[in-house]
Amino acid sequence: MPQLDTRHTARHGLGLAIAFVLTSWSCAGLAQTAADASEEKTPERTSAQPSATLEAVTVTAQKRTENARKVPASISVVSEQQLENQHVTQLSDLNGYLPAMTITDRGTPGQTAVSLRGIPTLGPGAVVGTYLNDTPLGSSSNFARSSGFVLDLLPYDIQRVEVLRGPQGTLYGAGAMGGLLKYVLKDPDLDSFEGRVGGGVSSIDGAGGNGWNVRAGINAPLVAGKLALRASFANEFTPGWVDNAFTGRKDINDTRQRSGHVSLLWQASDDLSVKFTGLHQTVDADDNSLSILDANRRPRFGLDGTDKPANERFEKKVDFFAATVDWNLQWADFVSATSYSKTKTYQLNDQSKTYGPLFPLFGAPEGVSTFPLSLDLKKWTQELRLASKSDERIEWMLGAFYTHETSANHQELSARSFAGVPVAGLDPLAIVDLPSTYKERALFGNLTYKFNERFDVTAGLRYASNDQDFKQIATAGSLLALGTTTGQSSEDVTTYLLGSRWHLDNDSLLYARIASGYRPGGPNVALPGVPPSVDSDSLVNYEFGWKSLFLDQRASIDLAAFLIDWKDIQLSASTQDGLTYSANGGKARSRGVELTSAFKVTPNLRVGFNGSFTDAELREDAPSLKGSSGDTLPGIPRWTAALSADYDFQWGAGFNGHVGAGYQWIGKRKTNVDHNPNAAPLPASGQLNLNADVSRDNWTLRLYVRNLSNERDITSLGPVTSATTGAIVEWQANRIQPRTLGLEFDVWF
Repeated sequence: MPQLDTRHTARHGLGLAIAFVLTSWSCAGLAQTAADASEEKTPERTSAQPSATLEAVTVTAQKRTENARKVPASISVVSEQQLENQHVTQLSDLNGYLPAMTITDRGTPGQTAVSLRGIPTLGPGAVVGTYLNDTPLGSSSNFARSSGFVLDLLPYDIQRVEVLRGPQGTLYGAGAMGGLLKYVLKDPDLDSFEGRVGGGVSSIDGAGGNGWNVRAGINAPLVAGKLALRASFANEFTPGWVDNAFTGRKDINDTRQRSGHVSLLWQASDDLSVKFTGLHQTVDADDNSLSILDANRRPRFGLDGTDKPANERFEKKVDFFAATVDWNLQWADFVSATSYSKTKTYQLNDQSKTYGPLFPLFGAPEGVSTFPLSLDLKKWTQELRLASKSDERIEWMLGAFYTHETSANHQELSARSFAGVPVAGLDPLAIVDLPSTYKERALFGNLTYKFNERFDVTAGLRYASNDQDFKQIATAGSLLALGTTTGQSSEDVTTYLLGSRWHLDNDSLLYARIASGYRPGGPNVALPGVPPSVDSDSLVNYEFGWKSLFLDQRASIDLAAFLIDWKDIQLSASTQDGLTYSANGGKARSRGVELTSAFKVTPNLRVGFNGSFTDAELREDAPSLKGSSGDTLPGIPRWTAALSADYDFQWGAGFNGHVGAGYQWIGKRKTNVDHNPNAAPLPASGQLNLNADVSRDNWTLRLYVRNLSNERDITSLGPVTSATTGAIVEWQANRIQPRTLGLEFDVWF
């Protein structure tokens, strides 16, 4: 679609105080990174004796409640306790923790892209599906630009985050061809009243002030055993640390995140329950954390400096409502999952370095060019499922899915002097609207046959049909032909799953899996020389895995090897004027190995290691990318690794403590394919995170340090080119957030 191809001294008081307290602990901690994440720490459990074995972890990856170690697929789980210990406030905080998962951050929460198993986001549509409980969030259409705005929730009142690697097209449908990111919210408890309030303060090295957060939650049985309400609210402020040399503004990238969650559970009978869920999330950033490098990729204004005349604001609001019915029919389980979501996104890009050089051609000096992008997505979904009981010899599931999306996409490109005066004959460069609709209907099912207690096979199939309509309404400007152009498309897609599982014993299994997935195509923008539509792309994943518990259930290992064939790759290509459109670009292959492990050294000490190797490359020339067969796919590191250690202990007088440490590392990669002249290397990067907490009765005091050694490696990089010459004039870089120290306090009642 027509969019530009873009891309101090610390506050010592709080920092020294927190550093002193952390030093007094002599070490600090970071929660585990393996699938065996610890369960939620509640006041009732802090005094319990720690288990000598690894805890079981429950997931809903296959739309059944199962032990993660029994699922024949590669899964990682991030628990609520892990999110709290690490003080995770956005997806990019997990970059490097989970095997074969790469998270690209463009300067604020919500401006995030996710890739799994070497399948990068080369086009505007997402390659990783996003679910909230039982329903999808985010668009399947290209015009909503979901690849760069993945759901990035402030993780409060979230029970766990599940990450499923490899295509999930049979059960989860369009857009989940690289894998699935699933947020699972906490359900109301029908029997126990619980309340919680808390808050914290933090200090970021070089920031212009302190950060803070507040949170509160309550669970209330309204009718014991029948009706319960859960509600929560969280507010997070992150101070800025980037300075703008052009305007003289300091610490420009302040960010506020807010979250509200309400859930009502009605247990109508022993066999029937209905749950209503509402969620509101906002991100409001004054600017982003991108800094400027010169054409030779050297810092122009220090590590955290920029020089732009416009504030690059970012705002995102998500409103989500869902109703889920669970009905035990005795012979099967019926689920109805209905949702409505509304997502509004506003992103302002400063394009002065790109289009400012055009102004002298019209008799005006160089000035300011801004590109505000407004997205408004409304999405209805309905899924019906009927599933057999899990203890039967033949397990089956049948389902139907429907979604209806309407997407508004408004773009403007200005040409003004530094005083804000429009450049005569040039302003606006473009004003365009790209409204679209996406409708999809799907039928799916799977069947598992258990030959005996040790061996079973599974087959699954999904048939989906989608219809899309689109308009390009150009009302002003010289970069696009004025007027209205319409487009439409329809396609039918079938995805499949074949798998088998061998239980070597009660604690070990081998599995093999072949699965396919796809990303919908659709109408294209109306530009000279651009095809009117883009085809869907698809892939097939071949996988073999081993999951095992050993040493008397004190150690675990999850090992998976995969090979992915990807064809008709959807890409973002650019015209000479810097306007983007969608294209198909040949074939690629990704292959690799993933490892997740954990070991209970003692009942109190747990260590873990995660790692992955990924080799992802083009298998055909891709002219739109200026890439050749054999080029490495952009943004994909060959290696990732994470280490963690957690130690729990008890003091006298009812005090309990926890300390731990974790290191996350992501290897070298490039911003583009090897033969693209604008490809730039990204260095390997790692950071050490620490935390510690002490609890007694109904309160917990937690301390944490993120990025202890204050590493400032570049994590994403994009060129800024001149519209007159096509040459790169500078680069925009995002770095690891500076060292952050924080103090948190929570009390339960």
